[in-house]
Amino acid sequence: MQLKKIALAAAVAAAGLSALATSTLAQAQAAEQFIPLLVYRTGQFAPLGIPWADGKQDYLKLINARDGGVNGVKLAYEECETAYDAAKGVECYERLKTKGTGASGFDPQSTGITFAVTDKAYADKVSIETPGYGLSQSVDGTVFQWNFPLLGTYWTAADVMLQDIAKKEKGSLKGKKIALVYHDSPYGKEPIPLLQRRAAAEGFEVSLFPVTPPGVEQKSTWLQIRQQKPDYVLFWSAGVMTPAGIREAQASGYPREKIYGIWWAGSDHDVKDIGAGAKGYNAITIHNSAAKDKVHDELKKYVYDKGQGTGAPSSIGSIAHTRGMMISMLQVEAIRAAQEKYGKGKALASEQVRWGYEHLDLTADKLKALGFGELMRPVKTSCQNHMGDDWARIVQWDGGKWEIKSDWYQSDKTHITPLVQEYAAKYAKDKNVTVRSCM
Repeated sequence: MQLKKIALAAAVAAAGLSALATSTLAQAQAAEQFIPLLVYRTGQFAPLGIPWADGKQDYLKLINARDGGVNGVKLAYEECETAYDAAKGVECYERLKTKGTGASGFDPQSTGITFAVTDKAYADKVSIETPGYGLSQSVDGTVFQWNFPLLGTYWTAADVMLQDIAKKEKGSLKGKKIALVYHDSPYGKEPIPLLQRRAAAEGFEVSLFPVTPPGVEQKSTWLQIRQQKPDYVLFWSAGVMTPAGIREAQASGYPREKIYGIWWAGSDHDVKDIGAGAKGYNAITIHNSAAKDKVHDELKKYVYDKGQGTGAPSSIGSIAHTRGMMISMLQVEAIRAAQEKYGKGKALASEQVRWGYEHLDLTADKLKALGFGELMRPVKTSCQNHMGDDWARIVQWDGGKWEIKSDWYQSDKTHITPLVQEYAAKYAKDKNVTVRSCM
């Protein structure tokens, strides 16, 4: 009988050790945070999409190589090619949303894909991170609980462009003619409500010039610009459309210094081959993404010098690549913030990471420590405000490089806030979304 008791105890102990080993192994395997990477390395926007995608992946590699992950949790990632096609983007979203402990949040890298997955994200409880693009009204976190248009929207960008133009025009836009040349897609149409609202309030004229994607053929558009002689042109372009448009502006004799490109139309590849022909061309930046900082040196040291870089070393510090790193940094810091609430060293569920997006507090000291002190100003999100702080600057191409030409700008909330509230309320009514209280 005694021997049977001893054997039974040994079996129980062995089972316990086996269960403990299995649990430990499961925890070790679970201590990996999955980040889906939707990209477009092919298609009409590939010239922009490639360095953007490289930057996103490179920053995740840096965090793993330099820091061992986020509080010991390694970052796992997988790219999915969308070619900037909404249907393919939805397929990528559906395939990756439940991988690991759940997707940490999607950067769709496309306004069209953002439109397509926003309703799905609400049902799936997965965050959609859209720094500098997406639905401008999704700043309102009471309606858009799962959307985070961090750092700025197309409405804030258009507002800042108008502020810079007004400064050149002695503070007033009254009587001015401003043209919008835009990619005829949800992306290109986003700034129209803000421009029309401000035009009605301030007495300037807005003319709309849609360009059929991919935007290679723009001759007729710029001939119309030449005939109508607007005082300024806002250029909502990306990919192959941007250099094509700048070349047509040059050919038609429209002054490049009168053109303002959105941040996706203001990267090195957009103007480098045109050189002096693009001299004077202006673009807005997200925060100060044209600058260089410590994060670039650390990426070279920990990733590229070891032969583990995603793209060519020459891409380090380019505007599109830097913006990709900024996007991944925001996602990493959302994970870090969420770990403060739900437990350091744990792989978190999608819903937990959402809490981190909503409680970002990137102070000047934190940004400096992360190596982004020169690239960004402080950013703080909340339940109500899913954008944070929309700092921007104007840069200008001097024929060989970008030069910062303005001080810091932020959008004028007297124009932006009512528009956000109006469009968010309409969305909530149309989609039957319950507006939450942030009290």
